[in-house]
Amino acid sequence: MSASDPGKLDRLVADARRAAEKRERGYREQALKIYPWICGRCAREFTRANVRELTVHHRDHNHDNNPPDGSNWELLCLYCHDNEHRRHLEAAGGGSSPSAGGRASTYAPFADLKELLAKKKPPK
Repeated sequence: MSASDPGKLDRLVADARRAAEKRERGYREQALKIYPWICGRCAREFTRANVRELTVHHRDHNHDNNPPDGSNWELLCLYCHDNEHRRHLEAAGGGSSPSAGGRASTYAPFADLKELLAKKKPPK
């Protein structure tokens, strides 16, 4: 980016957002016509009053792959959709917490629980 046009990045981001919203409106409307308004994971049912909480999930995680038959889509509620993407990131090695630096915890708080409870039992 050059210093001569500081608004260029803002325009580029705005254009990208508009294009994504337009693309999403297209496949979302199609998916809502094809599929029943039920979450594919938790089976929660939706009505016109709360259909905004029902999202279109791309099974292959490619938002540009929108076949007209809907074979790459499934309707998921907001919670199940977030969970699906979190699982996908974890499976890809992204982990669940970026602040952890990719390190897994080795602390096992209940490792010796059985022995500790056995020590506290009064003799019979």
